[in-house]
Amino acid sequence: MASLARQLLGVAVVTGAGGTGIGAAVAKGFARSGCTRIAITDINPETLSRTREAILSIIPSAKILDRPGDIADESFIDTFHDEIFSKFSRLDYAVNCAGVLGSKTLKAVEMETDAFDRLNGINYRGTWLSCRAQLRNMLKQEPMEEQPKQRGSIVNIASQLGIVARPGAAAYCASKAAIINMTRSNAIDYSENAIRVNCVCPGVIETPMTTTSPEMVEALKPAINIAPMQRMGTPDEVADAVLFLCSTQASFIQGHALVVDGGYTIN
Repeated sequence: MASLARQLLGVAVVTGAGGTGIGAAVAKGFARSGCTRIAITDINPETLSRTREAILSIIPSAKILDRPGDIADESFIDTFHDEIFSKFSRLDYAVNCAGVLGSKTLKAVEMETDAFDRLNGINYRGTWLSCRAQLRNMLKQEPMEEQPKQRGSIVNIASQLGIVARPGAAAYCASKAAIINMTRSNAIDYSENAIRVNCVCPGVIETPMTTTSPEMVEALKPAINIAPMQRMGTPDEVADAVLFLCSTQASFIQGHALVVDGGYTIN
């Protein structure tokens, strides 16, 4: 249930926070861990509103900034993060969950350029834009009172397919591999500023993205069967890993890609 004994005080932002996927689980996990100032965004206003209500059901006094928008839109991302800093005066935790899987599995020669650009525009470019805005704000602030060795913590959602490849997913694999190495590079660049940057690499997780399309369900069966645990993970299981990386218990973890995949990448 993404509910931790550790406390995560301060200000958090979660992208891709609508729906019933990883982003929503992370946002609710922050609330369960004591975070009362949370900013959330998603491209779908309706599902974003549901996440807002879920947070308020956990902490009725929570201060929430919810803004629907496209993370591939540079102007939106910069404005959204400026508003976070203006409203809350700091940004302690940033979790970048927004992403797309693609409507179907495609080999390189079968994929249109527009589909490639959309996938990478959201997965890689959107995450890069979000990180840049988050780093700009974190650099303005003093270290956290409860974490004096940390000015801020960023966790990006990559994928097991950023580490290993699978058939028919060249563009997706590349976009997630880019997030992993961007995470590592930012960790190197901003360690001296007391900002930690890590990522989580989920396996097949039971979300609308993986279960709504019959074609996608069928395509993912081999990946589920290969993993030693032979099941889908849950959004809460990924959220727990994310919240751990944000916490003081991960204070010496930097530039790490934490795999949460039921053992898929063991093979």
